[in-house]
Amino acid sequence: CHFKILQTIICTFSVLSVAARADFKSRNCSEVREACIQKGFSFAHVPVQEIPGEHLRVCPQGDTCCTQEMEDKFGQQSKQDFENLVDEMSHELRSTFVSRHKRFDEFFLELLENTERSLNEMFVRTYGKPYMQNSEVFENLFAELKRYYTGGNVNLEEMLNDFWSRLLERMFTLLNSQYIITEDYLECISKYTDQLKPFGDVPRKLKAQVTRAFIAARTFVQGLSVGREVAQRVSKVNNTPACIRALTKMLYCPFCQGMPAVKPCKNYCLNVMKGCLANQADLDPEWNQYIDAMLLVAQRLEGPFNIESVMEPIDVKISEAIMNMQDNSGQVTYRVFQGCGQPKPAGMTRSTRGVSDVFNARFRPYSPEERPTTAAGTSLDRLVVDIKEKLKLSKKFWSNLPEALCVEDRVTAGNASDEDCWNGHSKGRYFPEVQKDGLTNQVNNPEVGVDITRPDTFIRQQIMALRVMTNKLKNAYNGNDIAFQDSSDEGSGSGSGSGCTEVCTTDMDAAVTEVPVVKADRSGPVDSASLHTPSLAPPTILALSVLTLHRQWR
Repeated sequence: CHFKILQTIICTFSVLSVAARADFKSRNCSEVREACIQKGFSFAHVPVQEIPGEHLRVCPQGDTCCTQEMEDKFGQQSKQDFENLVDEMSHELRSTFVSRHKRFDEFFLELLENTERSLNEMFVRTYGKPYMQNSEVFENLFAELKRYYTGGNVNLEEMLNDFWSRLLERMFTLLNSQYIITEDYLECISKYTDQLKPFGDVPRKLKAQVTRAFIAARTFVQGLSVGREVAQRVSKVNNTPACIRALTKMLYCPFCQGMPAVKPCKNYCLNVMKGCLANQADLDPEWNQYIDAMLLVAQRLEGPFNIESVMEPIDVKISEAIMNMQDNSGQVTYRVFQGCGQPKPAGMTRSTRGVSDVFNARFRPYSPEERPTTAAGTSLDRLVVDIKEKLKLSKKFWSNLPEALCVEDRVTAGNASDEDCWNGHSKGRYFPEVQKDGLTNQVNNPEVGVDITRPDTFIRQQIMALRVMTNKLKNAYNGNDIAFQDSSDEGSGSGSGSGCTEVCTTDMDAAVTEVPVVKADRSGPVDSASLHTPSLAPPTILALSVLTLHRQWR
């Protein structure tokens, strides 16, 4: 009798247990159904109760709430989720490089534009018609500077030497308008440029300043461009099948186990992400070196290679050189005649203009408040400080990416020791240790099968791009252009922002006189009937009086 009672109790308990279990299963799969609807999945069928899971290839094959179709779609969604996460995490990095590259580029091009406009307006007022008839010499200078900056194959030192040679030829021709100056004679003059030093020390100092500043600015903007391209390319992750399996198992297998609300353990997430982002982590050492090199060049742009402090007074510096030429024109003419012979006289039809015609009474340099407004509405210093701050924040970005992804509000359940998280098999603590960064350290990754013998060629290309750019930046830091390393070492001039020492304190105070230049047509004798000038320099006292007035006006 007792046995029958016991048997009845056991039987009843079993029935209740089965019923409770069935209800539990039903409840679990109902939660899964609701979670799938919330995430936007549209499955043909979601089991009402758990079913045998022999058909599953990624998730545990015990009783499950998942069909084959569900697991397949979870795999596709895992890939998309991961790409979206990396895209979201790298968005700020990418937008930083895009916006700062754009701002620096706009600033620089506007600075060039403002400087050229400033020079043109000043020289029109100062030198009038002779300048306007030969303004293409200056236009070519700015066109070549812009071409260099925008990536053209321009040797800055040779280009600047050529500018001064052209200017010497034009001025010599006008100062000696009573002679017929032929093309061959002009070529002979250019051979004596270095010996004559007709423009004083201005060309040498200006060449040092302009060369260093332009090399630094061009290399810096190229560096921003490379950083932008690398960040954009590497952010588009290329998932391996092993990575997608691991992501599916981590993100969606809890659904199949009837636990859609359970999040992955943090250390579990870290191992999955370190396996999937192993190649990206290998970019980090080269990325950090590139950022350091960018920061060094940024320091140069703030100090001795400040392009703004070089370009803004360039009109005054060139004008000082022109004044030097006028002051020394008698000696220059004598030396040229000695070396090239005396040219034929132009004839008696030409008259000689008086000294008063050499200096233009319309001359009025800019007052400080008339100076062009700073390019792009900001100073170079403020712009560079902003870029430096953003660059510093981007260091170690790629090796920190798994940690940034595996945070509570994105993927994980929070605390790594939490026992209420998904460990890849069930709800419970995750025991394997977290792997180190990089491809070779994934050899024993428990979550992702990584072939450490096959580095991602695409990532390796980005590593090489960074390496090349870092080398260019290091050269630019030293004032060298990697494309023209065989050029003369003129770029190693003074270490100050202006390139000046105590001997050039009058750079900003240079006297400006009417420039004697001649038309661009060098095919034969020059007709400059309306531009006759004396072959000798203007009297020194007049030059000094103009210099005094000029200093007062500026």
